Amino acid sequence: MRPLLSARTLLRTCPIPGANARKARTPSWPARVLVTVTLALLAACSQQELYGQLTERQANEMVAVLRNAGLHAEKAASRDGKAFVVSTRPDDFSRAVEILHAGGFPRDSFDTLGQVFKKEGFVSSALEERARFTHALSQELSATLSSIDGVVQARVHVSVPEKNPLSDKPQHSTASVFIKHRPGVDLSQQTGKIKALVVNAMEGLPYDNVTVAMFPAEPIPPAAPPSFLGGLWAQYGGVVMLVTGLLGLMAAAVAAMAWWQRRPAAAAALAETGLASMVGAAVAPLRRGAAVAVESPAQPRVGSES
Repeated sequence: MRPLLSARTLLRTCPIPGANARKARTPSWPARVLVTVTLALLAACSQQELYGQLTERQANEMVAVLRNAGLHAEKAASRDGKAFVVSTRPDDFSRAVEILHAGGFPRDSFDTLGQVFKKEGFVSSALEERARFTHALSQELSATLSSIDGVVQARVHVSVPEKNPLSDKPQHSTASVFIKHRPGVDLSQQTGKIKALVVNAMEGLPYDNVTVAMFPAEPIPPAAPPSFLGGLWAQYGGVVMLVTGLLGLMAAAVAAMAWWQRRPAAAAALAETGLASMVGAAVAPLRRGAAVAVESPAQPRVGSES
């Protein structure tokens, strides 16, 4: 009589259908906990971009202004590495935009004479050269006036008339200066110095042909008073998130270790149950056949009569 297959052989040849597929499809709960904690930490540490394509000086000034106002701000290099990006928390985005706008940030970048008259290899006309010179002069004067303490934004508009060789009366140039200053800063005593600065920078510009207009900037809007919970979160929110993340990672690690230790016992129990059912199903027909053979009496064999 051929011996029955062992339990181990039956398990190898007839695996439990769907067990391995179900284990592969359904992730373990420690893995789900770890993914949830990671996503929560990423959401808490997310940053929203305020301005991009900035120079390093512009980015440093904006970060300093925002941090002095009590807001979180970070500076990072752009993807191409040629510029900088200033970002803040999503909750502080609106407040940061208002503060930067009131302070005149980011500062404008002005062209220099070397940039305007950069040789391109083409022959320029007299009109084009005069337009370039006027633009370069305006840019240089605007950059100089923007460096005055208390000035938020400065613009200088220069008008240089074209010389008429048939006219004996010379036509003088004119200049208009626009200055936006911080609220509470009085620059009216500096009007004479500003006009003198512009007059001496342009040839043939009369003192009376320079107009200076000053406008105060809007005050920085006051921040909304934080609630009690908001104040606590602003002070200890980072620590709470860090501790929560570490505790979540430790809990996930402990759960993963416990699951890994219980894995052999669970696999043995599953194999035991599956083998018992499979052996029972395989032996049942043999048992039924043996029972039928025992219950039915032996029938005498009838020989042929001679």
